[in-house]
Amino acid sequence: MHEDRARQAAMAIAEASGVARHDAVVVLGSGWSGALQSIGDPTWTAAATDLPGFAAPTAPGHAGAVASVPLRTDHGKVVHVLILSGRTHLYEERGVEAVAHGVRTAAACGARVCVLTSANGCLRDEWDAGTGMLVADHLNLTATSPLEGAAFVDLTDCWSPRLREVARELDPCLVEGTYAMLRGPEYQTVAELRMLRALGADAVGMSTVHEAIAARAAGMEVLGISVVTTTELDADGRHPEITDPDAVVETAAAAATGFGSTIHSILAATLPDAEEPEET
Repeated sequence: MHEDRARQAAMAIAEASGVARHDAVVVLGSGWSGALQSIGDPTWTAAATDLPGFAAPTAPGHAGAVASVPLRTDHGKVVHVLILSGRTHLYEERGVEAVAHGVRTAAACGARVCVLTSANGCLRDEWDAGTGMLVADHLNLTATSPLEGAAFVDLTDCWSPRLREVARELDPCLVEGTYAMLRGPEYQTVAELRMLRALGADAVGMSTVHEAIAARAAGMEVLGISVVTTTELDADGRHPEITDPDAVVETAAAAATGFGSTIHSILAATLPDAEEPEET
């Protein structure tokens, strides 16, 4: 069962890091590895493959590392943040359980807040590359879920309004939008992009949503920050450029350091008041 694997990984993290409880987790997506130092100085790092249930990432821009970062909150309390630099994607064919393993492990470590970062293809031509989008809602278009059986989870407020409000106060340049997840790894056709826009999507990507569902099922508050890396449709509904995977990583990396500082400030302001995880 995935709960047992998550507990085993959490025990390994606690033993190796010397930290009995991590209060939050940050998942660093494509190109986001440089945000780590802006969040804080790690006291422990390891390869993800050293931990039970974790696999080496295959996507560009994913470091495949785990770190423990102490962070002093605005109330003067020291908390510990688990940083996952890299993730498993559904298109890597390891199953949706592998996709959710990182956040489930963090929940088993005691995390109450989950910050998910990513890069996206933007469907709003007024948002320039490098823009940070707070995920306000999502479309799960993968026909899969990390939940099994009659595990009903209300996703009405999947993306924490409280954390988004704090994020906007700290960084007024952040925009909000709906993130559509497709399985990938292929990029979308123009017809598919027009469909996504018609469905209400502001950005599209190949990650994040399953992790958010698993995090909510574990009782965590979830915040999503996704960097605009390409404009998928212009104002006339045309595809303005060919999507280059390396350019996607480079654009996200250029913005990551600044957003890492924002994540640090959000966690420092909110962790003392984070809700305790619900019993599952």
